[in-house]
Amino acid sequence: MMGLFFEECEAGMRFDLGEHRFTGEAILRFARAYDPQTFHVDDEAAARSPFGALIASGWHTAAGWMRCFVDSNDQARRERLERGEAVSALGPSPGFRNLKWLKPVYAGDVLTFNLTITGKRPLASRPDWGLVEMHSDGTNRKGELAFAFDGKVLVARRR
Repeated sequence: MMGLFFEECEAGMRFDLGEHRFTGEAILRFARAYDPQTFHVDDEAAARSPFGALIASGWHTAAGWMRCFVDSNDQARRERLERGEAVSALGPSPGFRNLKWLKPVYAGDVLTFNLTITGKRPLASRPDWGLVEMHSDGTNRKGELAFAFDGKVLVARRR
C-alpha cells in the first residue's frame, strides 16, 4: 500500500486517501446504472423517504473510496520513484468484512477517506507476497463516520 513493501507496513500506520464529492448528477448516474432504488434515482420519491432527499448508493460510496485509494497509491508510488526508491506492487484483495454504511451520503456531501493498517502476515503459499490487513473509513464534513470496512490486500515482499 502506498508504494510500501510488505516489510515496511506496520500496524497503526494511517494514510489519508483524500476526498470525494458526491454530486447529484453522479449519484443519479451511478444509481441508474447499478442501484436504481427510488431514493437514489428520484428526487421526489427520495424527499418522501426516511432520508428526506436524494442519497448516494452505498456501493457508490465504496466506489468513491476505491477511487481515492487508487489515486493516493499511484501518487505515493510516483513520489517514491522520483526519490529513487524502490516501489512495491499491490496484488488483489481476498475480500473485506464489516462493511458499514453508517450515515446517508447526500448530494453535495464530501467524504474524507482514511486507511489504517491493523496487521500483517506472511503467506507460506506465496512467499513473494504478504497479506496486509486494514481498516478503512469515510467521514463527512460534520465529522460523522459515514462509511467503514475492514479489508485485506496482498503486498509484494522485498526480493
